[in-house]
Amino acid sequence: MQEKILVTGGAGFIGTHTVIELIQAGHQVVVVDNLVNSNRKSLEVVERITGVEIPFYEADIRDTDTLRDIFKQEEPTGVIHFAGLKAVGESTRIPLAYYDNNIAGTLSLLKVMEEANCKNIIFSSSATVYGDPHTVPILEDFPLSVTNPYGRTKLMLEEILTDIYKADSEWNVVLLRYFNPIGAHESGDLGENPNGIPNNLLPYVTQVAVGKLEQVQVFGDDYDTEDGTGVRDYIHVVDLAKGHVAALQKIQKGSGLNIYNLGTGKGYSVLEIIQNMEKAVGHPIPYRIVERRPGDIAACYSDPAKAKAELGWEAEFDITKMCEDAWRWQSKHPNGFED
Repeated sequence: MQEKILVTGGAGFIGTHTVIELIQAGHQVVVVDNLVNSNRKSLEVVERITGVEIPFYEADIRDTDTLRDIFKQEEPTGVIHFAGLKAVGESTRIPLAYYDNNIAGTLSLLKVMEEANCKNIIFSSSATVYGDPHTVPILEDFPLSVTNPYGRTKLMLEEILTDIYKADSEWNVVLLRYFNPIGAHESGDLGENPNGIPNNLLPYVTQVAVGKLEQVQVFGDDYDTEDGTGVRDYIHVVDLAKGHVAALQKIQKGSGLNIYNLGTGKGYSVLEIIQNMEKAVGHPIPYRIVERRPGDIAACYSDPAKAKAELGWEAEFDITKMCEDAWRWQSKHPNGFED
């Protein structure tokens, strides 16, 4: 059944890749994005890849009146909610901006959804809700605790969505806890395009590799891991996008409230990522060890078995493809969408 899905933050890195997968699965898509961390040109690329014109509204979800008008105009049947600020380190410096954007924005969205009787939502949560886990791999029923304001906004929003479902079982809610999305569309024309200095490892590494930045900063080499650097579960952004399509199929059956980890189940250290990128690039990538970042943890990787069992979804692409695709995007477009 074709659904009309409103995608908040749909011009961003994960949003654009998900829009492609939704369209290819036969869904209609409407995008709302304030373009604070994204670029209008990314949607032009999506339109070129899919051959479909995408209704786009440049709007902030905190603007409830504008959002209300969009819902009246488009009448979506469900929402995939990506919009929000997302940098752990930055959140420790400007927590108020994170609470305003992520919490107030989502409350505005949920209010409008309720008024419009659109009660299907897939929420972009994060593995940060697990805090510093006692053991890995991480299962969905692990205790939740957060080590930074960004993670706290995700945990609060999970709790708010759970409360809404408990109060009104007509809601269908899927909470997707992402691990670390990297890679890019295989065309090389769509990928992560951070404004300014990247906060995430992969775009930082690729920008060093392409000569835009001098060297990679490795935040800490004294963690309790094999090589002392932080270990994360990196997942190809296209695999992650397909996870949203699988979650949407679950919601269409009237699923209630469900929580899934979306990861590969494998952990790679910062130095292993640099080594894998060096293979993709074909030359060494300079790096230096600096102090740990506040809010960072030693190791975090998923057990994605529940998503496989209940959604029929699992990550297909390995670290080699993630690095090759990320490099194809960066080398083809050294200045992102400005090229």
